[in-house]
Amino acid sequence: MNDTRRHDGGYRLSDWLPTTKKEVELRGWGMLDVIIFSADAYVDHPSFGAAVIGRTLEARGLKVAIVPQPDWHGDYRDFKKLGRPRLFFGVAPGCMDSMVNKYTANRRLRSEDAYSPDGRHDCRPEYPTIVYSKILKSIYPGIPVVLGGIEASMRRLTHYDYWKDELKKCILCDSGADLIIYGMGERPVSALCNEMENGKSIGNIHDIPQTVYLCNKDKVPGGMTDTDIVLNSHEECMHDKKAQAENFRHIEEQSNMLQPNRLLQEVDGKFVVVNPPYPPMTTEEIDRCYDLPYTRLPHPKYKGKRIPAYEMIKHSVNIHRGCFGGCAFCTISAHQGKFVSSRSRRSIIEEVKRVTEMPDFKGYISDLGGPSANMYGMGGKDKTLCAKCKRPSCVHPRICRNLDTNHRPLLEIYKAADAVPGVKKSFIGSGVRYDLLLHKSGDDACDMAARLYTRELICRHVSGRLKVAPEHTSDNVLKLMRKPSFNLFEEFKKIFDNINKQENLRQQIIPYFISSHPGCTEEDMAELAVATKNLDFHLEQVQDFTPTPMTLSTEMWYTGLDPYTLKPVYSARTKHEKLAQRQFFFWYKPEERAGIERSLMRIGRPDLIKQLYPRNTHGQDKSHRTNNNRKEKPGGMRRRSGRK
Repeated sequence: MNDTRRHDGGYRLSDWLPTTKKEVELRGWGMLDVIIFSADAYVDHPSFGAAVIGRTLEARGLKVAIVPQPDWHGDYRDFKKLGRPRLFFGVAPGCMDSMVNKYTANRRLRSEDAYSPDGRHDCRPEYPTIVYSKILKSIYPGIPVVLGGIEASMRRLTHYDYWKDELKKCILCDSGADLIIYGMGERPVSALCNEMENGKSIGNIHDIPQTVYLCNKDKVPGGMTDTDIVLNSHEECMHDKKAQAENFRHIEEQSNMLQPNRLLQEVDGKFVVVNPPYPPMTTEEIDRCYDLPYTRLPHPKYKGKRIPAYEMIKHSVNIHRGCFGGCAFCTISAHQGKFVSSRSRRSIIEEVKRVTEMPDFKGYISDLGGPSANMYGMGGKDKTLCAKCKRPSCVHPRICRNLDTNHRPLLEIYKAADAVPGVKKSFIGSGVRYDLLLHKSGDDACDMAARLYTRELICRHVSGRLKVAPEHTSDNVLKLMRKPSFNLFEEFKKIFDNINKQENLRQQIIPYFISSHPGCTEEDMAELAVATKNLDFHLEQVQDFTPTPMTLSTEMWYTGLDPYTLKPVYSARTKHEKLAQRQFFFWYKPEERAGIERSLMRIGRPDLIKQLYPRNTHGQDKSHRTNNNRKEKPGGMRRRSGRK
């Protein structure tokens, strides 16, 4: 194969990790050390998990290949084409849960697969973790299979599967794989390779943090200790939803502690063993990950094809990992942890410079953000207090007094990025935590930095629309969501509107809202309709709650209990109940009015009819303009990719 042909950005084919036998030969390699099977298209960018793991192992001197979106039908030739690896097969099911990526909350097929070329739906199976693992085990029964990515991470213990509507075992049981690496995998996968290169078989590797394996009940490595937490068995959870709710509290608390304990759960006469996660990454460690030689481009095999998820983030820069928001419906804290790991200014600015060198860069950084827009550099002031803490959120029910909320370091990053030659403007596309901006810390310098950040953000870093996530208007629902009172959103909107008026800007604030979340009733949604109408919003970017594995909201939805209080929680479960709630988002559409009026009469709130339709006509009330007209993004629940 000729490797002199240049691709976008001046790269040669060998600048990507190999995906075919010819590309392996192009590098002069014989037997590979690790072969990763990815359910996403191969994009060599630090926002795509398979690329990150592949580049991490390459930096250790290993020979690594990626087989993106193998054909799982027929003779399995894609699974055979690179042969067997020296160490193990890795299964990377994708940046998003495969079922969230494919189906809406109403189990309808999404318009496109965001991580496949041209958005095609036929490039991956449902549950690729299980499908790929079974195929690999059938072809190469003696070669270890290691699972990673959000699909395996969130299914590491007994979990509720919304699409099958049943409680499922640890995914090791259904897949036949040997090990799960959960969360962000650079350190555990490196440790695994060290152990295997030192001659250990995967069946004897039990002490690596952030891994999950099965063992016989009477052969728990290291023996049962007083610090081990033994969860209710899978069989108990199958027969008692309270047992499942009790389990979740332990799982979430241990996932978000600095000094967590090992978890054990019995299933099929064995134990699932979940080793505690690694401590949060240091700045030096996270810098090393982002400093790897990514091309930042899709593999040349996709030339002329559009990969929707890549188009959204190709000119963005991720500046931190982790999120201490602890939102009940979000998987980020379960996957990345609540402790924020921030990149150095040097590493961020070097990546910004690489973005400016991309052929299609027009001068605009689409996002300088992360899981949240404004948590960079934040964390506990006294780490000894953090070491004792079990709270899954540092901001709910109130912002922790030990939390450093200084926005000054983030302001300095923005200014440094904007000063890079070729950058006309950097935008903030990640969701902004307005509760952090409005927080009165008691430190005058910190509070001043928050005010300066707010003005800088609104004046210089909004591309016409600023994303925020109030999620609901009901205090009861917001409490279950672990979100701040809607009063804070109203306060922030006043500041936003005032600054826009002062600076003669015509910008819009784009709020996210969720219907059918546990605890939400039709009356709550009716009041949301009135509240958002009064704020001049016509909502279109909205979503129905989708239960996804290993979130607090899903556990409440499935068990009907709050895992922390074990008190009952109502959830809209049927399609009729969900649509009855969802209709209130669209009170302004003439075709929805009759149904809304009937619902308000049925639930005993006829008083709200006059508030929604004061002129008592059946035409659309045109006294309010539409200022939220974005469509639901691929994936529905917007915090699922593990990136951002």
